[in-house]
Amino acid sequence: MPLPVAFVLKGYPRLSETFIAQEIRALERRGLDIRIVSLRHPTDPANHPVHREIVAPVDYLPEYLGDDWRRVLRAWRKTRRLPGYPAARALWLRDLRRDPTRNRLRRFGQALALAAELPAEIGRLHAHFLHTPASVARYAATMRGLPWSCSAHAKDIWTTPAWDKAEKLADLDWLVTCTAVGRDHLAALAPDPARVMLAYHGLDLERFAPPDPATDGARSAAGAVTILSVGRAVEKKGYEDLLDALAALPAEPAWRFVHIGGGERLDALKARAAGLGIDNRIEWLGAQPQEAVLAQCRTADLFVLASRIAANGDRDGLPNVLVEAQSQGLVCIATKVSAIPELIRDGETGLLVPAGEPQALAEGLARLIAQPDLRARLGAAGRDRVTNAFSLEACLDPIAARFGLDRREEPCASLSTRR
Repeated sequence: MPLPVAFVLKGYPRLSETFIAQEIRALERRGLDIRIVSLRHPTDPANHPVHREIVAPVDYLPEYLGDDWRRVLRAWRKTRRLPGYPAARALWLRDLRRDPTRNRLRRFGQALALAAELPAEIGRLHAHFLHTPASVARYAATMRGLPWSCSAHAKDIWTTPAWDKAEKLADLDWLVTCTAVGRDHLAALAPDPARVMLAYHGLDLERFAPPDPATDGARSAAGAVTILSVGRAVEKKGYEDLLDALAALPAEPAWRFVHIGGGERLDALKARAAGLGIDNRIEWLGAQPQEAVLAQCRTADLFVLASRIAANGDRDGLPNVLVEAQSQGLVCIATKVSAIPELIRDGETGLLVPAGEPQALAEGLARLIAQPDLRARLGAAGRDRVTNAFSLEACLDPIAARFGLDRREEPCASLSTRR
């Protein structure tokens, strides 16, 4: 059995990071002893059922060094005696010269606390996200002389400086990422491309069981076609484009739009909807736990996500909400951004449109609204693809093997898919 692993997370628990929680719980079920270390305290008003099932203890590092300076000072006094401290300090100073920010200072202070307080039995550090969590894990692992690894996802891949990514890839044991486009980008920066592994997140098909056939046919029975979207109100989600597309839809057939998610642009989006004259057709539900999202997926008629590349390069990877929606037979229309085409095959398992083109999105939405048979056909095909190629246990196998755990199923079918 492998030694215990400390998972370094930016924040825990988080409603927007269900994929991390379900991976932790699945690895626990396979026997991995996990300790969670969070750089930030939770801010969400609720959590998901999977968070309540996780048994790993959670330790919170000093979020702001000035608020807990005594803890940081104690950690420094202890870690400066470690054989790896000089090397970690040299790494940090080199990084600080290229990134002279408060965040870089905080990363080292948090790494001091992590290295000083880490239980002796921990055999590895594993960071989720290649930016801040990986920096903290790297500095602490260097101080303690431990191996470390990383899971990279989306924003961390596309907004982290190339020098930072390349040096981390040269230092870590292995890295897993959840999209082929992300894998290819990082492999090109790694000294050994084999160090970068692709493993889709997968979906817990027990938690996301198909809807009851007795109720599945009730979609849109009440009249207006329900359009659902789940995502934070941030630039890369493209909700401004989506609102413009909704405003361009014909009045008939009737439709309504339901949005789930928080985010700093939410108030601005509500104002935009009012200015476009469609606010009376929209229901803003805010951030919701997984149960509420699942319930909405089972009653909506179609799902839409208008992802785009933000001005700073940030973009989605493969949004888990699309996999979740498809698991319920809910037809999806999305944009051709990043890894979304790795999941949705245009015209076969959903519809894809160019990013940043509201008119094209409006035409796709209008087509799905007007054709219930098309929604049913594409929705069923999407559900079959998720069931056959994106099961959590199969997609988890490559990661579990890296942690020294036994494989349980055949490899995830989508891992060999280049489409």
